[in-house]
Amino acid sequence: MSQESKIRLDKWLWACRFYKTRAIAKAAIDGGKVHYEGQKPKPGKVVQLGETIKLRQGFDEKTVIVTALSDKRGPAKVAQTLYEETAESIRKREETTQMRKLAAPTTHKKPDKKQRRMIHRFKNIHDYDPQSEGS
Repeated sequence: MSQESKIRLDKWLWACRFYKTRAIAKAAIDGGKVHYEGQKPKPGKVVQLGETIKLRQGFDEKTVIVTALSDKRGPAKVAQTLYEETAESIRKREETTQMRKLAAPTTHKKPDKKQRRMIHRFKNIHDYDPQSEGS
């Protein structure tokens, strides 16, 4: 693709593999999850080299600089050459990932037979008979 080409923002985000479809990219732009040079753009905004794009994917927020233009969705290795993520963005993403891992609850296992009985007794407290505890 030539450097003078005009590429829509939603198409560029799709070609970079930030979003799986152009419709999802358009929805993200309309939903305010993408900022182009600090402003909320429209999906048809023309992308230019060297511009900064801030986007949100799930829990992650990335800040990237446009290094190349393409309107074709290619392999991931090629898509990664279209942008460069800033060092600060990478650091922030790693920090938030680490915080999420630390805050994640421990894995839950299924209650065993004794625990299930206790749960049923707790839920049906009005049916509780203290003399059936030992049997």
